[in-house]
Amino acid sequence: MLTLHAPLIAATSARAKAPTLRFVDCRFRLDDPLAGRAAYQAARLPNAAFLDLEDDLSGPIDLAKTGRHPLPTKAALREAFARAGLNQQSHLVFYDDAGGAFAARAWWSAAYLGHTAAQVLDGGLEAWLRADGELNQTPAPVPTPAPMWTEQPALAPTASLEAVITRVASGGQGLVDARALPRFRGEIEPIDPVAGHIPGALCMPHSGNLADTGCFKDAETLRERWAPLFAAGPAPIAYCGSGVTAAHNLLAMAAAGLCQDALPALYVGSFSEWIRDPARPVARDA
Repeated sequence: MLTLHAPLIAATSARAKAPTLRFVDCRFRLDDPLAGRAAYQAARLPNAAFLDLEDDLSGPIDLAKTGRHPLPTKAALREAFARAGLNQQSHLVFYDDAGGAFAARAWWSAAYLGHTAAQVLDGGLEAWLRADGELNQTPAPVPTPAPMWTEQPALAPTASLEAVITRVASGGQGLVDARALPRFRGEIEPIDPVAGHIPGALCMPHSGNLADTGCFKDAETLRERWAPLFAAGPAPIAYCGSGVTAAHNLLAMAAAGLCQDALPALYVGSFSEWIRDPARPVARDA
C-alpha cells in the first residue's frame, strides 16, 4: 500500500516511472490564491492535473463555525478528483513548490478517500528540475472528467471538534501543532485573529520534517522525531492553522514507517476553527 507504506517518491524514480504515473500539481499561495493555478498553466510536469487547495480540497467556510480550509464532504471530494481528470485506479503523485505543504493536503485527501496508490514527489518541483525533469509549457488542456470515484474505506481518519474538546479537558496530551514556534507561542499571528495554541498541545513544526535540500529527512531520522509520540499516551491528533501543514506531519509519520493500517487523526478545522468560539481556551506558553 504505497499511500501508507511508501508515501514519498524521489524525483529520479518519478522520472523513470513517469509514463505509469499521474502527476497532480498542488501549487498554492495563501497570500495569492490564484498564483498556483497560474503557475500550473504556465508550466507543469508531464500530463499533470491540477487540484486547488480552496476550490477542490476545501469545503465551504462558515465564519461562525469552520476553520479556513474546512473538510469537504467525501462526495464533494470524490467529485473534485474526478472533475480534475483523475482516475481512481491511477498511481497519483502530488507535488508543489512549498516543501510538500500543499501536496501533503492533497495526498491526505486521497488517503481520506481510501486511495492506496498516492505519493508525494519528494522535494517537489525543485527536485524534479534538479533531476533534469522536463516541464510542459504548452497551454494546459481543459481536463476531461474521469469516472466518478466509488466509496472506499478511509485510510485517514479525522478528529472532530468534540474529540479535541474532550482531549483538552483531559490535559491535551497527544495534540500536535504543525505551526512554527512563534505562532504556537502566540508571539506573532499573521493569519488568524487570535494568537496562541490549543491547550496541552506539543509544537512540532512541519518544517522540521525537511532537510536543507527541501526533501524529507530519511526514514530513520523521521522515526527518531515521531516515534516517541506513538510510544506513550493517547494517539496523536495532528492540527495546525487550518488543516494543511498538519497533513505534512502525518505524511512524515507515514514516511517514518509508523502508520501500518491508517494515519493518526487530523483535526481539519485546526486552530482557526478552535478560536471561532471565544469560550474555548487558548494557551500562549512555550
